[in-house]
Amino acid sequence: MYNVLYITPMKRNTFYVFAGIIALLEVGILWISIDMDNPLPIQIGFVVGIALVYLARRMIVDVIQDERTVLIAQKSALRTLEVFWVVFFLTSISGVIYGFNRPFMVRPHLPPQEPTIGIFGIFGLVQLALLCLMIFLYVGFRIYYARKYGEFDKDEE
Repeated sequence: MYNVLYITPMKRNTFYVFAGIIALLEVGILWISIDMDNPLPIQIGFVVGIALVYLARRMIVDVIQDERTVLIAQKSALRTLEVFWVVFFLTSISGVIYGFNRPFMVRPHLPPQEPTIGIFGIFGLVQLALLCLMIFLYVGFRIYYARKYGEFDKDEE
């Protein structure tokens, strides 16, 4: 039986590069959606991107789950959460202050303003930036703990 979608076996680092390329494509699709003023392309693109990453993850040939890799993943996730909640809180509290100091809707007695990104658009961009920060934090902590606990002792690619 032939696979309709054939993804060659890959090592873990190749998978991370592939996932990064998918993420960059998602940014491009996001800009297309913004330009079209239609969220459907990014919604479809996101689901397809997640499916591709899931399929590619199944093709990693050097996945060895031992105590060390589980420890590295746990510590990386915990440190990411510890740093991210502080950054997320600071950003959210700034958003609250920004929101309470600006009019929520256009008032009829005010002169028309130049079109700008609405408060929800800014909120969405901030949320996306925070999500990217969370991903970068996790990868950074993963690299740190992998070096600390010796995951990079073996030769990879």
